[in-house]
Formats: sequence, structure tokens, C-alpha cells
Amino acid sequence: MNLIIVESPAKAKTIKNFLGKDYEVIASKGHIRDLPKSRFGITIDEENHLVPAYSVAKENAAIVKEINALAKKSDTIYIATDEDREGEAIGWHIAHAIKRDPETLPRIVFHEITKTAINNALLNARKIDMDMVNAQQARRILDRVVGYKLSPLLSSKIQKGLSAGRVQSSTLKLVVDREREIKAFVPEEFWTIDTLFKKDIEATLIAHKQEKLSKLSIKNKEEADAIVESVKADSFVISKIETKERKSATPPPFMTSTLQQTASSKLGFTPKKTMMVAQALYEGVKTPSGTSGVITYMRTDSLNLAQEAVSAVRGVIESRFGKKYLPDEPKVYTKKAKGAQEAHEAIRPTTLAFTPEVAASFLKPDEIKLYRLIYERFMACQMNDALFEQQSIIFSGKENEYRASGRKLLFDGFYALTGAEDKDKLLPALKEREGAEIQKVKQEQHFTEPPARYSEAALIKKLESEGIGRPSTYAPTIATLSNRTYVTIEKKQIIPTEIAFTVTEILEKHFPNIVDVSFTANMEEKLDEVAEGQNDWQKLLSDFYFEFDEKVKEGKEKIVSLKIATPLGRPCPKCGEELLLRSGRFGEFIACSGFPKCKYTEQVEGEAKEGEEKSNAHTSDEICDKCGKEMVIKSGRNGQFLACSGYPECKNTKSINVEEKISETPCPDCGGKISLKNSRRGPFWGCENYPKCTFISKFEPTTIKCKEKGCGGALARRTYRGKEVYECIKCKTRTPVEDIE
Repeated sequence: MNLIIVESPAKAKTIKNFLGKDYEVIASKGHIRDLPKSRFGITIDEENHLVPAYSVAKENAAIVKEINALAKKSDTIYIATDEDREGEAIGWHIAHAIKRDPETLPRIVFHEITKTAINNALLNARKIDMDMVNAQQARRILDRVVGYKLSPLLSSKIQKGLSAGRVQSSTLKLVVDREREIKAFVPEEFWTIDTLFKKDIEATLIAHKQEKLSKLSIKNKEEADAIVESVKADSFVISKIETKERKSATPPPFMTSTLQQTASSKLGFTPKKTMMVAQALYEGVKTPSGTSGVITYMRTDSLNLAQEAVSAVRGVIESRFGKKYLPDEPKVYTKKAKGAQEAHEAIRPTTLAFTPEVAASFLKPDEIKLYRLIYERFMACQMNDALFEQQSIIFSGKENEYRASGRKLLFDGFYALTGAEDKDKLLPALKEREGAEIQKVKQEQHFTEPPARYSEAALIKKLESEGIGRPSTYAPTIATLSNRTYVTIEKKQIIPTEIAFTVTEILEKHFPNIVDVSFTANMEEKLDEVAEGQNDWQKLLSDFYFEFDEKVKEGKEKIVSLKIATPLGRPCPKCGEELLLRSGRFGEFIACSGFPKCKYTEQVEGEAKEGEEKSNAHTSDEICDKCGKEMVIKSGRNGQFLACSGYPECKNTKSINVEEKISETPCPDCGGKISLKNSRRGPFWGCENYPKCTFISKFEPTTIKCKEKGCGGALARRTYRGKEVYECIKCKTRTPVEDIE
């Protein structure tokens, strides 16, 4: 009997189906030997080498025993873990766990789980690559050093439950830096001159009085008005007509990062979901010929394609679309980034006969969506480029010059498969030196927008471009930031929490290397060099460790503690642990001592520590309109507010940051009174019947109703980009004041 050891049970089941009774296939279920969970697990030897103390965790003891029992009965034991560094190291650990010399066990790799690929792998077994194993060991030890030494320091200085990581912390800094840019952003006013020449030709003003204009050239209304007057008084001729052929290049095949990005934008999948679905497609799904893997390995940063696969897809393209859609030679794609593992393949379907149409009868809904994306991208990457005619017309006047652009699809190329995303914008047939008349011209005010927050897909693209992490780390890194409450993800935007700023600021000051993007990327390159046999992994570790360890020791002495917590003597209503009074960036708050397992918090609204004065509260002349007790002035994250002194029996609060004001207009939803209130996002108008009525508006409504079809919402008068407008509270339609009054 022969034994094949893989990582996943699904993969084991698929491979077992391909092989006869002479083979047994078992799954290790991932790592079975690792650094210990309860202690550092790394010692320093006499040569200043970092020595890991690996052990088999209790939960893995049973699977090790099972593998060992099968190994004793086997003639040959094949290590068939995943084809990346992690898989190479897992195979090495398995050999040690079953007390076999890794050098003696044949190692087989395959990019796809098909019968042909498995049989070829068995015929071409190799030894475990120790350079790859050492690169993974170095990564694991680096991550343990940073996490094990820095996380407790942050927990002791800021708050319990915080963590830091080599890739995690530099990724968090990217998110925090983007938020800093957004907060520091000052909108800049600019104006556009929107112009139509006759025959509905949209044109862009490119020069005025011999000066070239950029997007932000026209700064204010006065300048815009002057240019409009000049344009209206000008006479124009068509001074130049250009047509050029342009190609729209075929997209490269997918690798991990681009698959995650495209699945996010086109399917709405999170990176984590994309990898889960891709894993199922790789490890084995039902097909007409039985269970088989239908895509190649999904953790890759290579754009290589197997020659056999390219030959096969070229045949399909020619038979389905015709010879004119097939390039004379196969297209070859390469990745310029350092560290790309070109020995691997890009992500592609394993069997072209398993078309998306056929697959629809076998795959789950999410699986077919992702499979179609992969299948069509693979076909498209070997088709001919699309061909366009780029059109350009220059309209010249005495003082002004315009350009109009358009394009026409001449040959659809790969768009025949994927569909063209951009519609043609055709310009009418015109002649040079022909006169041209203005059909419509108007100026419009704009303001520059702050940079957008990262989406998960955009952050992965940034990580890849900066060289931070590798395909297997993108999705887990973002998941860790979310799980640790460093970020929240709202409407696909990654938003850092307050604690993210605090942690990043401390790391920037005391551990700049850990959050430095270039340092993290440089470390990835060094790990790649280890994998290629060009760098010594122990030197890499010692060069980092001793300097970092000294900084941790300094940090314990020099970092000022922000961790002020006073027991309140009452239990958490969620988990029963004691509640603590803490200090944060916005003043005091109450939090559960069981954090991070329990995330219960309260605002400080009148409760003081036993035996002390309510130092955060000051008396006022106000009386609580709910229970009749005195109201006190409190400080919160939004400034001062009034709170009932009878808290917690009475939790009534009132704003004192805005002038108390009752609107003359009744609530448009229920007819009740609406008044000006305050919140963490600023003043707003709210209904007195809350929570039964949830009406809110940033602006005071009027009795005028919206005339948009089917709306009828109340209009509120406000200033929008320097103009007085009425805005509908329901549909948000804005109408200039003069159009209504």
C-alpha cells in the first residue's frame, strides 16, 4: 500500500477517487505541528540562532496517531501538501511528527486536482525543498516575535486584548493614513464650462486666451462668468480632425489578488468568501465525470499558463469565435513584481469541456458565479485585442479652444466573449475649416473630493503594489483587523476605529519599522531570497530580533500608560464580569473587564465612583422633564450635554450644544413636533415621538412638498455648494430656490 498525505479532507476525497486500492489518502487538516500556544516557544542558542520549539497540539494528536498508523503499513509515503511555502513546511512538519526523515519522503506537487495531474505528479516526485521550508520558518518566527512581544506591551499600555503583527500593523497604518488624509482634506473650489456644439457634441474647454486649462484652472464664479461671456462672443471653426486606431488589450489571467479584486467589484464577494469558494472549486466538486478539481491552485502570484492549457483554449476560441479572434502566437503574461513565484500557474479552469453552461447543473450559485469569472478570463486572455477608432475634434475660436473626443469599435476581439464595458461615443461626420456653432454653454461650480476610503479590494491592490504580504495573507490580514476591532467595514469601506489611531501613533513613535511599508515589503523580499536559497534564514532572524527586543525593553519603560481603569463594583449586564471606568480620547467611558471577549460599553452619564464626587458632572438649573430630578452637565465625546442625576434609574439626556429650537413645521411623517437636537455627527432635527417615529433631518423642513413623482416629502431650505436650494428630506432631490419661490 502507498500513502498520500494532503492538507484538506475534500482534496483527500477527490484524489482517492482517482487512484485504485493500492493508495490510501489522508488529510492532515492543515498544520499539525507548530510553535506552542501558551508560551514564546523560541530560544537563543550559543550562535545567536533563534531555535523554535515545535510541538503537536493536543487537538492534533489524534490525526498524527492516525497518519502514523497508516504510515507503518505503507511501502511509500508521499507528501502532497499544497504547492506553496506553507504547504512545503506543513509537509516537513508532518514528516517530523510521524518521526520520519523528511529527506526520505517523496514530495509530489500539482497545480490542479485532476486524474492526469495526480498521475503525472506521482511519476515526478521530488524531495522537500528546505529553502522553501526555511523561508516559512523565518516568516513564522518573525510573526511570533512581533506578536508575542508587542501585543502584551500594547495591552499593558493602552487596553487589554490589543494585538500587533508584522504585516497586520503596517496594513493598519495604510488605513489610518488614508483616514488622516480624509480628515485633513480641504475642499478646493473649481468651475467647469460645460459646452455643447451643434449636433449635440460635448466638448471640453482646453485653452482660454492662449493659456492651457487644467481641471482646477478656473477658481471662482467671476473667472467662470468671464470665460462664458468670452465663449458666447467667440466664433469657432473646426481646426483639426484626428482619427487614430487604438487597441484595448486583453486582460491577463487571474492570480489571487486580481481574482479577489474582480470578485469584489463584479460579484460583491469579500476576499475571504472568494477564497472559500475558490478552495471548493480547487479541491473538488461534482462534474459529469465525477468529483474533480475544476480550477488550478488559487493561492498564486504567477501569471504563467501551462502550454497544454493554452493550446486547448486556442482550439476552443477558434471553433467558437473563428480564426480572426485567435492571435497568431499564444499570449504570454509575466508579473514584474519581485518575489512572484513563476513556477506556479495562474488561476484557470482545469477542463475546458466543463463550460459555465455545463457547470450550472453541478455547482452551487456562488461557485458558478466565480467559476464563470475564472473561465471567461482564461479564454479572454488568449483572444485578440479589441480595436477602436479614436476620434478627436478641435474647435478653435479667437480666444477659446475646445476638444471633443469619441470612439468607434472596429473589431470586438475579446469583447465578443466578455461584452464591452464602454459604449461607443460616435462623433458626427464633420470637415476641417467648417464653422461650428455653440448650442449650449453654462458654468458649474464643483469642489474637489477627499480621497476615498479603501475597500477590501482596493486595500489588497495596495498591499500587492507595495509588496506587503503574499497571496495567502491578504484576506486573513483584513479579517484580523476587523476581528480585533481595529477597523469596521461599512458599505464596503474600511474605517479605522479610535483605538486604531492610538495604536498606530504609539507604534509610529516607538516601533517605526513595524508600521513602515517599505520595511515590511523589504522583509518580504528577504524571505523570497531565503526561499530561493540566496539568503540565510538564521541571519535574517537575528538581524531583526536583537534590535527589536531592545526596543521592546525600552518601550516598557518609556511608553506612557494610557490604561486607566477603575473598578465600579457592578457586573456587566452581558457577561457578569466587573465593569471598569476607563479614559479614552473622548473622555471617560464604562467598559467590561472581559474585553475583548465581551465588548459591552456604556457612556458616562452621571455615575461616579463610590465615595467620590462626580468630578465629571456639574449642576445646572435644568430639571429632568421625565422624573423631576436635577439635570447635571456632563462631558462626552461630542462635548457637553445635560444628563439626569437620577441615572441609572432615569437615563434622560438633553443637548446643550445647540440652541433649543422647535420647528413651526410639524413632523412630515407623523405630525408631531420636531426640535433641534445634537448627536456625535452634529445637530439634527428629530421628532418628539421617537422611537415610534424615526424622522430625522439635517435641515429644518418647510411646509413645501416635493413635486417629484410619488414622493411628496417635505422640502428643507439649505445652502449647497454656495447656492440656496430646497432639498427633499425623502428623495434628496435639490431644486434652486428661484425655481420654487
